[in-house]
Amino acid sequence: MKQVILVTGASSGFGLMSAQALAKAGHIVYASMRETTGRNAPKVAEVQAWAKEKGADLRTVELDVLSDVSVVAGIDRIIADNKRIDVVVHNAGHMVFGVAEAFTPEQLAELYDVNVLSTQRVNRAALPHLRKQGRGLLVWVSSSSTRGGTPPFLAPYFAAKAGMDSLAVSYAGELARWGIETSIVVPGAFTKGTNHFAHAGTPADKAVQQAYDEGPYFGVADQTMKGLTALEPADADPGEVARQLVAIVDAPFGKRPYRVFIDPSQDGAEEVFRVGDRMRREMFHNIGLKDLLSPHVSD
Repeated sequence: MKQVILVTGASSGFGLMSAQALAKAGHIVYASMRETTGRNAPKVAEVQAWAKEKGADLRTVELDVLSDVSVVAGIDRIIADNKRIDVVVHNAGHMVFGVAEAFTPEQLAELYDVNVLSTQRVNRAALPHLRKQGRGLLVWVSSSSTRGGTPPFLAPYFAAKAGMDSLAVSYAGELARWGIETSIVVPGAFTKGTNHFAHAGTPADKAVQQAYDEGPYFGVADQTMKGLTALEPADADPGEVARQLVAIVDAPFGKRPYRVFIDPSQDGAEEVFRVGDRMRREMFHNIGLKDLLSPHVSD
């Protein structure tokens, strides 16, 4: 069935790949980004050209996940065009790399805003429509870093993604009786094929960063990146994230997986997540709310 889908943060990386894959699969897809008439205008033109060439229904929509006004306007535009929205893909996010102490509290707040609060803005704008429809799907693009190996100098990003994943888990139970499904996609550390690491932010406190770099942690940053790159198989394909996302959307209602792992480096996240997810299921059974573990079609 053709779905109306919003993919946040879709100007590049997993977001753009997923938006294109979903459009090629026959869905109506909105690739959201900010400044569509400004710095991202060339990207909008690229998306339009790609859609025309492929005969796919891929559209762009102005949507800044850091702005309540922009998010509401973007969702309203989708509803105005289609009278509905079926799937929201929470993909927007940002990475930083550097010594934890060297990031200011304001930088951590900004990172949390991009990776966590953005999903709350989008949910508050989109969920009233999904609840009214009595059917829908939220897909959250998490990260293996929230439960797997935690290499140095990525602490703010790890903390933010962990917050997003925890929010996704809680939302899953609170939306099940509305007929809204939850799938959490867990990519590993893809160091090639996306701009994730290339566009990573850096600490504002350069003096603290320098103290680490010139002190006992000399060379650790380089070793971290070399080590992550070495762990990644040569044939690791970030496009697999997009393909798995298409499989989730195309699966029948009630059959969509709660978690999907795409981690070529196998950093251990899958093993840890499975324990946590099992304990969640047991808790819901123990408190008499096992029905919240699966979605229901609203009457």
